[in-house]
Amino acid sequence: MCTTCGCGFSQLRINNRPVSLEHQPNQLLVYRPLRHLPTRIDDLGRSDAPHSLNLKKISMHPPKNAETRRIKIERDILTQNNHYATQNRHYFSAHGIFALNLVSSPGSGKTTLLVQTIQRLRNQFPIAVIEGDQQTDHDAIRIRATGASATQINTGKGCHLDAVMIDRALQQMHLENNSLLFIENVGNLVCPASFDLGEAHKVIVLSVTEGEDKPLKYPDMFQAADLLLLNKCDLLPHLTFDTGLAIEYAHRVNPALPVIQISATQGSGMTPWLQWIDAGYRATASALQNNPSNQRHD
Repeated sequence: MCTTCGCGFSQLRINNRPVSLEHQPNQLLVYRPLRHLPTRIDDLGRSDAPHSLNLKKISMHPPKNAETRRIKIERDILTQNNHYATQNRHYFSAHGIFALNLVSSPGSGKTTLLVQTIQRLRNQFPIAVIEGDQQTDHDAIRIRATGASATQINTGKGCHLDAVMIDRALQQMHLENNSLLFIENVGNLVCPASFDLGEAHKVIVLSVTEGEDKPLKYPDMFQAADLLLLNKCDLLPHLTFDTGLAIEYAHRVNPALPVIQISATQGSGMTPWLQWIDAGYRATASALQNNPSNQRHD
């Protein structure tokens, strides 16, 4: 179970095979409120009442050291995650792999965007995808239909990918040197902000069917991102979404955040997005070529 958000990874599967994550603790020191409370206020303190409470013995406040314990465990988890993220980053660098972590709310259009992106780039360089979802391999099937390889990670009750999951997935993949790797994270604008996967960049996808104030509601995610794709812009004539206000809010959180307005279904905005990918890919490949001593052949 993740102590950062409380989600569980007991059902983790990669390509429909169970996977064990050795970094997860066996016990979780988290204070939780009482589950069973009296159904009537008159029952408080009655010894014969169902789920009766002795108010002199029970406190609704956590132990004094509960918060300290929680913070310590959270730090331990993130420290372990960052260790694996560093390993992943070294692996990507040693093989000239340009890795992008796509994050968003559910339903933002990440998979459709990926499909359209792959179709436009598949003849230029090798592409692979790691798909993160709680259940099903529907998105991985859509990606494989483009001809790109896709590895599915099902997190079960987990609400985000972490670096250990990526490490396990990489062990089952056969990535080519000088390739492009997309990591489609679980739809969530909270926890993925805290978990470095070893990627070169986090790319946040915000659809115009969501609220303009998403950057203010989820500032950590927008602060962690290196690019904002404002998706589904073909729907703007039918909505009251204020693009200028959304971008203003995003820049209020992250002033240096580049923004591309895009429609994955109609194709508008795809050119600057593809150019951004191409520039990052070529920089990664060039770095490997200029530092041959870093190359690995495992």
